[in-house]
Amino acid sequence: MSFLQDPSFFTVGMWSIGAGALGAAALALLLANTDIFLSKPQRASLEYLEEIDLKTLEKEPRTFKAKELWEKRGAVIMAVRRPGCFLCREEAADLSSLKPKLDELGVPLYAVVKEQVRTEVKDFQPYFKGEIFLDEKKKFYGPQRRKMMFMGFVRLGVWSNFFRARSGGFSGNLEGEGFILGGVFVVGSGKQGILLEHREKEFGDKVNLASVLEAAQKIKPQAASLASEKK
Repeated sequence: MSFLQDPSFFTVGMWSIGAGALGAAALALLLANTDIFLSKPQRASLEYLEEIDLKTLEKEPRTFKAKELWEKRGAVIMAVRRPGCFLCREEAADLSSLKPKLDELGVPLYAVVKEQVRTEVKDFQPYFKGEIFLDEKKKFYGPQRRKMMFMGFVRLGVWSNFFRARSGGFSGNLEGEGFILGGVFVVGSGKQGILLEHREKEFGDKVNLASVLEAAQKIKPQAASLASEKK
């Protein structure tokens, strides 16, 4: 056991442990930046979305089924992860940039939030040019809710999104629940179905605006809606 008395033995041992720890950390960082550990989204059906209960944000809120949003003319709907998040505000502003073209198509733009925390929704409205509704049961974030916890802060894509939004002049706060991931839907009128379903895979994973517009152009308004407009 004389080798235990050799100082170089302990030096080599400590270097080995340190190298092993660094290797494990590097591997963990590498895996965190792949999609291996990301929960896979479960696609929503039209029937699922139709039966979601939403509330207006008035003093005397009205509860209604979500299908009212797209029944006549279809709709573009943003499921907001957190109104105070500067990444969500950036995406809201991006979607709002499509509003003139959506108006030409006669397609409304909406957003749903999962909670009302103080003035968060009010403070979000300058970034979003559409009506906002409350989804208390968080159904638009399902059918299987997905969360990104602290792993999000070691993903290079998330940091890239942070810098992109900051450089764009967006700011926010830490109010409210922000781990349940959001998304964007383009839903056709009547029973036309879901034309686009974007599920946020990480913080700041924005929908492709060209894809939103392309899907909106496929919406076929209900004949009854067109007839009422001509009167």
